[in-house]
Amino acid sequence: MQPAVNHVQAAAFDLDGTLCDSIPDLAAAANAVRRALGLAELPQHTVESYVGDGLAALVHRTLTADFDGQAEEKQWEQGYTLFVRHYAEHIADATRPYPGVAAGLELLKSLGIPLAVVTNKSETLAVKLLRALGLADHFSLIVGGDTLSEKKPSPAPLLYAAETLGVPPQNMLMVGDSRNDILAARAAGCPAVGVSYGYADMAALSRDPATRPDLVVSSLPEIYEHLRPQREQDAEAV
Repeated sequence: MQPAVNHVQAAAFDLDGTLCDSIPDLAAAANAVRRALGLAELPQHTVESYVGDGLAALVHRTLTADFDGQAEEKQWEQGYTLFVRHYAEHIADATRPYPGVAAGLELLKSLGIPLAVVTNKSETLAVKLLRALGLADHFSLIVGGDTLSEKKPSPAPLLYAAETLGVPPQNMLMVGDSRNDILAARAAGCPAVGVSYGYADMAALSRDPATRPDLVVSSLPEIYEHLRPQREQDAEAV
């Protein structure tokens, strides 16, 4: 592990693309909105490219079929209502945790460090999804994209999580799959751990100094294997 990742006292995790693959259900909700409004459906991979900046942005992109698109206000409000209704009713129809997630979270908790979720998904939907997947009890805190006035890549959610968990930001990992996760970690002073299996191209992010994580893992148990010797040393020093 890189020298920057020392004396870890807590860990925060992104949700979509890090803990679970939610694209099938997000794409289904997006296309339910488009069908209701008389629009052609979008390929799942297109919806995947729209995920990561919160629900408001996802609805704009869904309605315009454009990453940078802005729907007319009335249409957006209608689309947003339709999206939330459909998604909340089908939030875990096809969404599943990635392999090793449940085991990795259990292992990390065995080290005695508190865990948090810091996501750009709305807090209500994040809690609902984590409960549906049986993961909610692993976490001491869930911070959604609407919990504060700012969301990732702002450092505010991570700083809030660190303060709430009672640890310095430099001693809290941020684990995620996207540019927003790494930029937020950098801005907050948190060590950044990238996962190679998520929606973003972690190899490409790693080539850019601004988005290069301190560590890249292919599963959450790898984080435990990196932290275990350090935690054992810290315990012996007490």
